[in-house]
Amino acid sequence: MSNQSRPRDTDRKTRVQLSVYDRTKFLALFAITFFLLAWASMADNPLLSFSDAFARTADEKIWLIVLIGIEIIRQMHFALAELLAPYHGIWLRYFAFVDRLLHKLSDWNRYRLGRVIKWLVFVALLSVVLGAIYKETPVRALFFAPKALWSALPMIGQLLFAVVFVVIQFAAIFWFLSRGGVDTYFPDDIRTRFSDVWGQDHVLNRIRENLLFLESPENIEKHGGYVPGGILLWGPPGTGKTLMAESMAGETGKPFVFVDPGAFTNMFMGVGVLKVKSLFRKLRKLALRYGGVVVFFDEADSLGNRGISTPSRASAKQSVFSTPCNGGTYLSDPGKSLVTSAAMAQNKFVVGGAGGGGGGGMGTLQALLTELSGLKKPRGFINRVVRRALGMRPKNPPKYRILVVMATNMPEALDEALLRPGRIDRMYRVGYPSKAGRIRTYEGYFAKVSHSLTAEEIDKLATITPYATGAIIKDTINEALIMAIRNGRTTITWTDVIKAKQLKDLGPAEDVEYIERERHAVAVHEACHGVMAHLVRQHMAIDLATIEKGSDYLGMVASIPPDDQFTRWRTEYEADILVSLASLAGERMFFDGDNSSGVSGDLESATTIASFMEGHWGMGSTISSHASNRRNEVGAPGGNRGKDDGAKDLRMALGDRIENNLASLLSRAEEILRDNKFKVLALAHALETHKTISGDDVIAVMNGDKGPLVDGRPYLEQKNLDAIWNYHLAAVVAHQKHERPQVQIPLFEAL
Repeated sequence: MSNQSRPRDTDRKTRVQLSVYDRTKFLALFAITFFLLAWASMADNPLLSFSDAFARTADEKIWLIVLIGIEIIRQMHFALAELLAPYHGIWLRYFAFVDRLLHKLSDWNRYRLGRVIKWLVFVALLSVVLGAIYKETPVRALFFAPKALWSALPMIGQLLFAVVFVVIQFAAIFWFLSRGGVDTYFPDDIRTRFSDVWGQDHVLNRIRENLLFLESPENIEKHGGYVPGGILLWGPPGTGKTLMAESMAGETGKPFVFVDPGAFTNMFMGVGVLKVKSLFRKLRKLALRYGGVVVFFDEADSLGNRGISTPSRASAKQSVFSTPCNGGTYLSDPGKSLVTSAAMAQNKFVVGGAGGGGGGGMGTLQALLTELSGLKKPRGFINRVVRRALGMRPKNPPKYRILVVMATNMPEALDEALLRPGRIDRMYRVGYPSKAGRIRTYEGYFAKVSHSLTAEEIDKLATITPYATGAIIKDTINEALIMAIRNGRTTITWTDVIKAKQLKDLGPAEDVEYIERERHAVAVHEACHGVMAHLVRQHMAIDLATIEKGSDYLGMVASIPPDDQFTRWRTEYEADILVSLASLAGERMFFDGDNSSGVSGDLESATTIASFMEGHWGMGSTISSHASNRRNEVGAPGGNRGKDDGAKDLRMALGDRIENNLASLLSRAEEILRDNKFKVLALAHALETHKTISGDDVIAVMNGDKGPLVDGRPYLEQKNLDAIWNYHLAAVVAHQKHERPQVQIPLFEAL
């Protein structure tokens, strides 16, 4: 393959070759004029033959034959200069002054001058033809042109009306289909401010900077920069992304345009493109009128992407280096490239949204990308059409102050071209609010209702709802208010909030009653979880324990993190596994080696955590990453064994290590429960008598204190523990014989 560049025009030995159109356009024009004149002669004298008319026209219009001859000679000169380098060199040597004279004019002036000359030639030939038809001089014949046009108007009008009618039909259909999905709110319509957005101060501080540039763009433009025009807000649902976008418009006093997620989803191809163009025409008008506009695309992932494509290196880097310490940033460039390439090879293709054409159909996403790319188009009909027709440059378009805000909880579904700088300049994660943010959100929503909660209770409420978003907090308080009104009160109490939280977390309990032996088995199962969680898991606090049957569970012990923590440790994961395995160890211990199928979910959780500890997190007996070994086919014993055999050996080796770890932790769980068997039975008794208790009640049973619902002091007396033990033995016999226990569950009076 040749690496030579295309030669410059000044370095060419021959003339640049003309196109077929440029070579024949004047000859065709002269020939058409000649034949029209011959036809006019035949029309005046029907007895005149074509050959006679041809000869007569050639005799009378000898100047036209001369022009044709000159054009033929000119084109022959151009052809020789294109084919013969010596001929072209002689021309440049002796007649270069012609080009120098022409190039004294600028390119733009030469273009306009050439266009004027072409129109003059066309008008002159038209006047000659009209003169021959109307038997007038060419100059006077030009004034007969409107008369000829007027006589032909009926036919032309009918044709134009038919064409325009069809066009209007299609335009009306597409105009009607392109309506809807876009709502415009003017400054006086928006009352939301940043003070109405709670728990996301770190994001609001960055957004304020964007709005500052929108209000005073000269602060950055005078230094050679540009105003960031696109923001992506991504994060879990309900964290306040839409509210933030609305508050931006409220703070700036600019119009707010809300684009519905399904606005670009249409039945007919091309309607989505029309909607995009119509939307941005509206945005440009609003931006000029009000000095700026905020447009918000909700659920931007509905825009989709452009189909099946290879994963980007950016997404691969994100997946590989998404560790708490951003692992990989300390690697050398070759090391980073190797790790990223391996991650890309693991998943070669990803499927795009909506059949490859974007969520809005074929071309919609491409049209949106074009509008967001910042191409400045001339504005106005006079500017775009009239000035161009007069040979004048269009005026530069104004600077449109359009702030594009998009929100999504699936940023990976967005097309990469949409996220590039220049379209989306800044991306902010709107995550779960911190504890301080949750406190502020609770205070904001509680201020709107009547309540009796203290600051300490609100602080505790924020602690026991670690992943509560603004939407969840609002819904919980509303549910608490409904409970209070149902009980004949208008003031929310702490009990209302806790019951509302339990209802939202667990859903309504099913109206079923366990038989006695199954109720006791479920209580022992959950009590083993509760005791183990209380004893070994310090990084989590028990939120509630219940044996009320739900839609997909018989009972549960729910825990919450007492603090916002972003890293996890081996001892914490081991504690999680101990809590999961406590059900299996406890059932076998309390039911003479028997266990129920209810431990399946616990074993799945324990095995999953142990698998990641052993193969991914460096918390097992080996250091290497199982994912990397499997991806790169490392560690397969035997040089001649196939890929499937190597993968099988890797899985077997990993499975053995996981089983050994789980067996060791199961033995440890059995030992802990054996040392605390009366605490397990005490907690099981509390669950059987109260069905659902809080974390504070669990602690009260463990320590023998008085809790909010359960009095744990009776569980300190040995006679009560003996009664619970006898009831348990009777429940075990009933379990083995499938009958009712012979001993009733003991009840204790509160001290």
